[in-house]
Amino acid sequence: MQIPTNHTSLSTTLRNRREKLTNLINFPAILWSGSPSIRNFPLNTFPFRSSSHFLYFAGLPIEDAAIRLEAGKLALFMDNPPPSNLLWHGEIPTRDRLAEIIGADAAFPMSELKSHAQNSATISVQNPTTKITQSQILNRDIFPSNKPQEIDLELTQAIISLRLSHDDTALTEIKQAAAVTVEAHKAGMAATKNAKFEANIRAAMESIIISHNMTCAYPSIVTVHGEVLHNGEYYHPLQTGDLLLADVGAETTLGWASDVTRTWPVSGKFSPTQKDIYDVVLAAHDRCISQIKPGVEYLDIHLLAAQVIAEGLVDLEILKGKPEDLVEMDAHALFFPHGVGHLLGLDVHDMEDLGDLAGYEIGRERSSRFGLGFLRLNRPLIPGMIVTIEPGFYQVPAILNDLEMQQKYQNIVNWEKLEYFSDVRGIRIEDDVLVTTKGAEILTQELPTNTDAIENLV
Repeated sequence: MQIPTNHTSLSTTLRNRREKLTNLINFPAILWSGSPSIRNFPLNTFPFRSSSHFLYFAGLPIEDAAIRLEAGKLALFMDNPPPSNLLWHGEIPTRDRLAEIIGADAAFPMSELKSHAQNSATISVQNPTTKITQSQILNRDIFPSNKPQEIDLELTQAIISLRLSHDDTALTEIKQAAAVTVEAHKAGMAATKNAKFEANIRAAMESIIISHNMTCAYPSIVTVHGEVLHNGEYYHPLQTGDLLLADVGAETTLGWASDVTRTWPVSGKFSPTQKDIYDVVLAAHDRCISQIKPGVEYLDIHLLAAQVIAEGLVDLEILKGKPEDLVEMDAHALFFPHGVGHLLGLDVHDMEDLGDLAGYEIGRERSSRFGLGFLRLNRPLIPGMIVTIEPGFYQVPAILNDLEMQQKYQNIVNWEKLEYFSDVRGIRIEDDVLVTTKGAEILTQELPTNTDAIENLV
């Protein structure tokens, strides 16, 4: 575990977060970090990633630990590593040392946690082993469940309200992740000329992230099949005429994420049809970012992206009709089926483990509409919030070849004209945007989006 050099500043930030939580709840809360997951035998584990709710208040990714929060005070519960660990893992900070670094008020072995757990709220950890421990310690089902405890829901809403807006420490971390991510994308573009497979470009990008002692915030998407939205395969050869879509983001050692997508031509030159579609997506990207400021509804940002894409596809004669009518009937979603973005923070889709409780304002429910059902965020924007803006265009066979879709939109889509754009499988342009008191700051603006600049980089 890497101990931050500025841990005094970190402990001050953590104490401030705990004090803010005290103003929102009047009961104790216990948050677990989680345990390493076994890959194929006990000593071979997947890389450990602490629960983000634990990280928000404890600061460090401590394995097999828990914290108890009450009245602004924090108690750390963990066991000291056994002496045998020195051989395999070297010296690891003790419980008391870690408590000092994070500004804990007390430290106890894990065996004492149960005696401090009465009437405590918690949030479920994704790690299944830890989830069982949570239920055993608290002697009840843990949220999320079919009948969540009211106390857990109250804690969840309190933490959501805190994490929606980032403090200075968080912003510093996210900006560091963003800067490394920009460098990684530039390296990927530069590597394209001599690359033979998607994996070669992935290696160039992820090597930059690793060289900064960071990890990937999510499985990298580096693919010539951009129509597969979360494509996790890298074996396809790169061929002249292909577009390569790279969705790659860095995560700092303290867990803060970045999330960026660019699409570029393998040959170094967009074809006329590729450039036409790219410019439609870029217009949506730019218009959406220009409208970001406090008080604006993120749903309206998504609908703006849909409107601009519909307008562009009408201009290219791919869609027929008035753009506003096309959006109302979800015709744009044939090519732009997902939401325009999401929250960004400790999680790349921040707090999405809480479902729509975090992404949706209280009282709002996810739409069943084809064009709105995948919207991850439906809240008014507030200062300190970071969102992604990532419109796209995709020719997804499962959508375009669906008989029901073809019948519904048979007079809306110019299928013959669409054939001219067969060299465009998928295009996405994504940046990380901070909502400021007056407008927006693009944290990843050092990475160009216009076609000329991208061609120069490739």
